Amino acid sequence: MRIIIFGAPGVGKGTQAKILANKLNIIHISTGDILREAIKSGTELGLKAKSIVESGGLVPDEIVAGIIRDVLNDEKSKNGFILDGFPRTIKQAEILENIFHELNIVNFYLVKLEAADEIIIDRITNRLVCSSCGNILNKEAVTENFVCPKCGAQNSYIKRKDDDEEVIKRRLKLYREQTAPVFNFYKDKAKIVEVDGTQSIEEVTKEILDSLNL
Repeated sequence: MRIIIFGAPGVGKGTQAKILANKLNIIHISTGDILREAIKSGTELGLKAKSIVESGGLVPDEIVAGIIRDVLNDEKSKNGFILDGFPRTIKQAEILENIFHELNIVNFYLVKLEAADEIIIDRITNRLVCSSCGNILNKEAVTENFVCPKCGAQNSYIKRKDDDEEVIKRRLKLYREQTAPVFNFYKDKAKIVEVDGTQSIEEVTKEILDSLNL
């Protein structure tokens, strides 16, 4: 099973990607995670990325794509994968198309999670993140002396600066301008699955799996 998960920031892509990867026994390829891992492992592309990151620059598409290519070509991806966070632009989609062609990757799905902007804004502005493990919860669930259910840390939940409403609105605007057109790029290249991302986590997962006939 080969899947690209797609949608606006805050719609639940990362959450669903992890669940699906576990249920389908496939690798979850998160752009941010594999970039950090490549830097940590000291691969050739990782070292190039490290020097750019340390200088405060943005890692070029070609380097990120090269790292993704290495992961897709690895034995651990042979059973399938779910790609999360890439592509975000038409240029990245074109680069990824070349990688797929080179590695003979065909018959893949694009799973798009959908939600209105106001719902995404409400969801993100009301979430807190565990500073120890990154677990995300609605702020209503985090009470005084709250213990993280994932790592056990106490009073570790914080509101991230990029979860501010104005920041989210800018990210959504950027998504509409640069990332949303990628969906049309894949309409005749992938098997499309569109799911209402405003449902509960369990309902979204079930609808995705049902749409994949699993």
